[in-house]
Amino acid sequence: MQTFLRSLVDNSDPSHPIAGAIYTPDHPSFLPVLHAHIHNLRFSTPSTPKPFLILTASHHSHVQAAVSAAAAHPTTVHMRIRSGGHDYEGHSYSSSSFSTTPFFILDMCHLRSIHVDIRTETAWVQCGATLGELFSAIAEKSPTHAFPAGVCPTVGVGGHLVGGGYGNLMRKHGLSVDNVVDARLVDARGEILDRESMGEDLFWAIRGGGPSFGVVLAYRVKLARVPDTVTVFRVERTLEENMTEVVHTWQHFAPAAHVDLFVRVLVEVVKKTVRAAFIGMFLGRSDRLLAMTRESFPELGLTESDCTESSWIETTPHWADFPRGTKAADVVLLSRRPRNLVHLKRKSDYVQRPIDRPGLEAIWRKMMEVEVVKMAFNPYGGRMSEIAAEATPFPHRAGNLWKIQYQVNWDEGGAEAERRHVALCREMYDYMTPYVSRNPRASFLNYKDLDLGVNGGGGGAAAAEGYGRSYFKGNFDRLVKIKSKVDPHNLFRHEQSVPTYLCKPKL
Repeated sequence: MQTFLRSLVDNSDPSHPIAGAIYTPDHPSFLPVLHAHIHNLRFSTPSTPKPFLILTASHHSHVQAAVSAAAAHPTTVHMRIRSGGHDYEGHSYSSSSFSTTPFFILDMCHLRSIHVDIRTETAWVQCGATLGELFSAIAEKSPTHAFPAGVCPTVGVGGHLVGGGYGNLMRKHGLSVDNVVDARLVDARGEILDRESMGEDLFWAIRGGGPSFGVVLAYRVKLARVPDTVTVFRVERTLEENMTEVVHTWQHFAPAAHVDLFVRVLVEVVKKTVRAAFIGMFLGRSDRLLAMTRESFPELGLTESDCTESSWIETTPHWADFPRGTKAADVVLLSRRPRNLVHLKRKSDYVQRPIDRPGLEAIWRKMMEVEVVKMAFNPYGGRMSEIAAEATPFPHRAGNLWKIQYQVNWDEGGAEAERRHVALCREMYDYMTPYVSRNPRASFLNYKDLDLGVNGGGGGAAAAEGYGRSYFKGNFDRLVKIKSKVDPHNLFRHEQSVPTYLCKPKL
């Protein structure tokens, strides 16, 4: 790879030396840098394919050099782009077993500056920043502004927004990408473009179409106004505590509730029963919330003692599953490392028709059978139903009641433990087929799932139909068209990238 290394240096800007940002396997910090942002232990094993080089870009010229060097070696080198390292299938820092092409990692973690302008209610955020860093920077300027994004503070902004991004403000403000107003991108030619110079097609594609169109350096996002006091709560019910009836009512209530209220449900097997945790946030004080739930959702049994009032920023530990009362200090928002690292598998689904009580009871029985699979139910409705399916690449809008995330975590290492746990996740997913969307069976891009298919063979758009329709539905055709125009040589490719019409070279 010496020719690639020379090309990388030759394409760099001498005024911003690149040598100190390059790590090769013989460098003593290579493995620490590699593992610093690997958040799924499935891809942190001795047998996991390793890059031949890591570039920790600290200036935009480093990104341009990486793209130019990769473009000069299209068939012999493959580029992976990492912002936070939360890619569920490890695509941002690893390579699938069927790929034999050497790869390098373009690590964006040092490109993390954030500029918040409360006057215009916008912020420029570089893609190596984390959601926690963004939330903290906003809170420093205003206690009554926020950004609609995920609840895990260690997630990288780049990966989150390029896949769509959602969180507990989405019923009022939409997805993260619904609140992007500009961007800076390095395209396949190594040029830096903003919204005006890239054009509306490419700007549309990088708001939820995945990392297939270039390297986004930064997004300009529109901030959301929040009240000075919001309320969070957590209520748990087991099967013996009328859980089925509460969930049955929730699926009618949550998608139709006032947009100030977001209530997700986490269902899991605990001590030989099934337990549902109703985890919510209301943009207002608890007295309004309690009046609302007493009238429209009395089955929940929400009480004043279940509720915690605080500023919006102080709700972030609640959503990140820290103990009640934890403050949103640096340890919560500014740490780039999750508290616990596990092996994990995720899948997703969309529910478009309420599930009747016998159906819910059958699902609980299946959960008891597989035991290790959790399911998170996230309600839609509100603003999510008002935005057109074609407004961004993310198509799952009106007509969807709630989204399911299937979660399996395990501590035990080894291939057999992985096989067993992944198989159980797939078994639960297969069982849910009658209850979820169909033609296509839809999935969420941020919950990347290789079971939906791969396009590693360079087979063009036809080979990508499976995952392309699941993630993007009818928007897939427009994405392929844009990809074929802006990246005809398929430089920005991975196992589930948007293909060009011909999709060469192969992985």
